Amino acid sequence: MNTTAYIDPTREKLLDAAISHVVFDGWGPETFRNAVADSGFSETLARVAAPRGSADLAAAYHKRGDREMIAALEAADLSEMRFRDRIAEAVWLRLMAVDRELVRRGMALFSLPHYAPEGTRLVLETCDAIWTALGDTSRDVNWYTKRATLAGVCGSTVLYWLGDESEEFADTRAFLDRRIDNVMQFEKVKAQVRENKALSPLLAVPNAILGAIKAPAGVGRDDIPGTRSSDT
Repeated sequence: MNTTAYIDPTREKLLDAAISHVVFDGWGPETFRNAVADSGFSETLARVAAPRGSADLAAAYHKRGDREMIAALEAADLSEMRFRDRIAEAVWLRLMAVDRELVRRGMALFSLPHYAPEGTRLVLETCDAIWTALGDTSRDVNWYTKRATLAGVCGSTVLYWLGDESEEFADTRAFLDRRIDNVMQFEKVKAQVRENKALSPLLAVPNAILGAIKAPAGVGRDDIPGTRSSDT
């Protein structure tokens, strides 16, 4: 069963109205007040769509970037690319889907202690979206390690990108490629360790423990509450 993710139209219109104010006022109360005024919505309706004000709009902007990245991936021809290049391309498309200053302001918001857990969750959702779009079918501990590793790549690349003044962010693309290469080298070492017969007895217990770890319930399905397709 395929369903389309519900996108709150009121929240999206508020987000559109807020974007021009974020550069000056950040994702703060003033931006939200201006967004309400510019959108023509009542304060009550706006609060229903975004109870936390600009924080909800900042999260919505992040999720919009994920959707645009997925759309760009679906439109791109990745068939001739190595898998590591597909991952790099996905991260690159995600960067290009958003405005750098809005991301900078968003990072300032989600670095605050009470918003930091949500910021982490949003990054992990982005990494999950990338792996899912690229056809990842893992349902064991690798489901977690792939997303956690990619989160590290995304986080460091975004920080580099925010300070990059090179033409068309060429230095950021090179940095991203290096980070992906580092991850692939690590994966190669892991594979060599698994295949090493001398180490097999030492890894038996850890492997048994890790083998019991499964991906969250509902992963890979879109017909039950809590899965990606039904998230707001």
